[in-house]
Amino acid sequence: MILIDPPAVPRWERLWSHLASDTSYDEAHAFAAAHGIPARGWDRDHYDVPADFYDAMVAAGAVPVTSRELVAALRAAGLRRPKAASRD
Repeated sequence: MILIDPPAVPRWERLWSHLASDTSYDEAHAFAAAHGIPARGWDRDHYDVPADFYDAMVAAGAVPVTSRELVAALRAAGLRRPKAASRD
């Protein structure tokens, strides 16, 4: 299943959502490619999607979830790839 959280992350003068699959990276890549999300939007385990794409992604079948639900689904599927901890 493709999941998308609400656009809430500010960056580059826009708000961003996260789009991910709870099944496989291949499913996420296929959905993104089919719906105009560029490959450069991939970030370890999800796509960063600008807010103006949100409604189109939901209309295309992405399931709206909270950010916490998206992360929990990635963890449950063994697909979560968190950023490496910084060494200070």
